[in-house]
Amino acid sequence: MKIKKRPRVGVSIILIDKDRILLGLRNGSHGSGTWGLPGGHLEWGESFLNCAVREAKEELDVLINCEQVPFFVTNDYFKKENKHYITVFIAAHILEGEIQNKEPKKCLEWKWFSYFKLPKNLFLPVENLINTRGLKELFTK
Repeated sequence: MKIKKRPRVGVSIILIDKDRILLGLRNGSHGSGTWGLPGGHLEWGESFLNCAVREAKEELDVLINCEQVPFFVTNDYFKKENKHYITVFIAAHILEGEIQNKEPKKCLEWKWFSYFKLPKNLFLPVENLINTRGLKELFTK
């Protein structure tokens, strides 16, 4: 019997603070050593918004206010790891709490970066988002 592989669905949160976005240095998973957005896998029966709110709480211990659903979607194939994801991006602001690294084995650190000065080693979905859509409209409101 042939096993059919299918892409998984990831939800990434573009946390915005003035002209900055929050990025984390990934560790121990695909994309290790790159800067990615907070987020994770969409669970069975879960909405994109609920996933974003849950992941923000689990990873950062913050409550967020989601702006747009979805902001954008990318099709991300990780050749080296043989993983394929559809990534849904959601823009958000922090409503309550201070950023804490609740999963230090998965993310070495969280850091705010100016949209105008992002690090070079970006996680593939973030790179694909910037190359196909950009983030400019989030900072020109």
